[in-house]
Amino acid sequence: MSAEPGTVRPGGRTARVRAAVLEAAGDVLAEQGFDGLDLADVARRADVGKTTVYRRWGSVTGLVADLLVDMAEQSLPREETGSALGDLRANAALVRRTLADPRQGALFRAVIAAATCDARTAQALRRFYEVRVAEWAPCVEQGVARGEIPVGTDAEAVVRAVSAPLYYQLLTTGEIPDAPAAERAARAAYAAAVAGVYVT
Repeated sequence: MSAEPGTVRPGGRTARVRAAVLEAAGDVLAEQGFDGLDLADVARRADVGKTTVYRRWGSVTGLVADLLVDMAEQSLPREETGSALGDLRANAALVRRTLADPRQGALFRAVIAAATCDARTAQALRRFYEVRVAEWAPCVEQGVARGEIPVGTDAEAVVRAVSAPLYYQLLTTGEIPDAPAAERAARAAYAAAVAGVYVT
């Protein structure tokens, strides 16, 4: 059985083609949004044959799905500071920097908007966040082990609670969260976790 378009990642020329196409797709999403994404235009920007792009990704949603896979792979690893609050602050700062980045912030807004009306993009976006949340959940688990946070705390729920207000601000007001907003988000999630709000 053949793999789904955009999911095979061998090395060599194929890897270089994938990198060039995904970079071009990200540029288009950041500049024009999901509606402006066209496989022929992406191929031209990436200096790759149209047939290669159509054969490998098959559709705009297939390309976006692979772009999200690549973004998850390229995301920075979690930062461990030695305390649960410190780790959650590091997570909030990373989310804020991502949303504040001119290209990354615009790209995320475009993909989130597309996910509201396209099932495959929504599935890929969910998978992206599953990977990122799972990467940071051990910070909360370590906080539980150190006795900072109650036993039985849902670590992934705490991590999602850190980024939720930052995304909400961006998506509902258009304002990029600043450093104080990231600090508040981390402290609020930590306080709720310590109070047992996320114990299941």
